[in-house]
Amino acid sequence: MSSASILSVRVARKAQEATDICTFELVAVDGAPLPSFSAGSHVDVYLPGGLTRQYSLCNDPKETHRYLIGVLRDPASRGGSEAMHHQVQEGQMLQISAPKNHFGLAHDARRSLLLAGGIGVTPILCMAERLAMTDADFAMHYCTRSRDRAAFLQRITASSYASRVQLHFDDGAAEQKLDMVALLTAPQAGVHLYVCGPKGFMDAVLKTAREKGWPENQLHYEFFGAEVAKSDSDAGFEVQLASSGRVIAVAKDQTVTQALSAAGVEVLTSCEQGVCGTCLTRVLSGVPDHKDMYLTPEEQAANDQFTPCCSRAKTARLVLDL
Repeated sequence: MSSASILSVRVARKAQEATDICTFELVAVDGAPLPSFSAGSHVDVYLPGGLTRQYSLCNDPKETHRYLIGVLRDPASRGGSEAMHHQVQEGQMLQISAPKNHFGLAHDARRSLLLAGGIGVTPILCMAERLAMTDADFAMHYCTRSRDRAAFLQRITASSYASRVQLHFDDGAAEQKLDMVALLTAPQAGVHLYVCGPKGFMDAVLKTAREKGWPENQLHYEFFGAEVAKSDSDAGFEVQLASSGRVIAVAKDQTVTQALSAAGVEVLTSCEQGVCGTCLTRVLSGVPDHKDMYLTPEEQAANDQFTPCCSRAKTARLVLDL
């Protein structure tokens, strides 16, 4: 990544937003306006120890003086959320990327259906506020384990669009729980579905929507964490670099990026779980074994790109555009 795309920011405020959820208000170290962003955007945060994590921006995109992110402390953290909760404090300097958006609103939508699970509310909240501001037709459903784990409740209930939001708590009465099947039963032209949250929640929403006939181009989603699927059938294979013809072996217990790195070939990575798209690489020949959560099913079926941080090969060799 070029130095021009890295922003130096200061943590102006750190606050407990809900149980195990902190928000961080980031401002430019030099006081300058921050780059603009749109609803659904995220930034990469470069953490102490060399970790990089992606967090959605959840403040008003009209604000140029700050970014606001929300971070869940995950008991199964690989280090990122623990670092944010326990190491990053008010006044601390951080480096972040400029905003990126792989989860933007479809502005030609007739209606938008927003589904948030837990910390997945961060991009969904920004979308709801944008849609409300443009007087667009939408409904939002926010699912959490309990009320005390629901971030931004006061902000939502005090908003102009509060009547369009339904809250669903796992520990609440049966009648207030989300009826996913009923909600997604009748897909309609021009109605777009957006979902973000824990992988299990998102898998259930997307599986239900696809079973009910929702067209893929009306489904929008962003995964920020996933367990890379391993299989007993995983085997070693080779990758060939198109630029030089060099062939590098990938062992059964290695990722492609690990094998490339060991051979002195660096590919920019971030999440290492196939959810962010940072390492996306063109495939010129061979058939990838897709294990990512970033590409759509159609993009995976094209087999012309893959995520070398987690995906493998169905053929003995992949020729990569490297």
